[in-house]
Amino acid sequence: MVKRKSASSSEEGWNYEAKVAEIEGIITRIEAGELELSAVFDQFATAVEYLRQCESFLQQRQQQVDLLIETLSEE
Repeated sequence: MVKRKSASSSEEGWNYEAKVAEIEGIITRIEAGELELSAVFDQFATAVEYLRQCESFLQQRQQQVDLLIETLSEE
């Protein structure tokens, strides 16, 4: 099982595209039936955590974009 970190876009080495690729890899392995049932549950839990991290990253970026747009609108 992969160790999970809290979702923070400021963590060094964290990369949105890499997490999406990992999620896709997990889905592919699950769909291919390559894993034992216990591993399927572990991998599914890992994918869900990665999805949460990605969602948090996107929300943070959306807030930054909204702030920039607001700043431009005030000028």
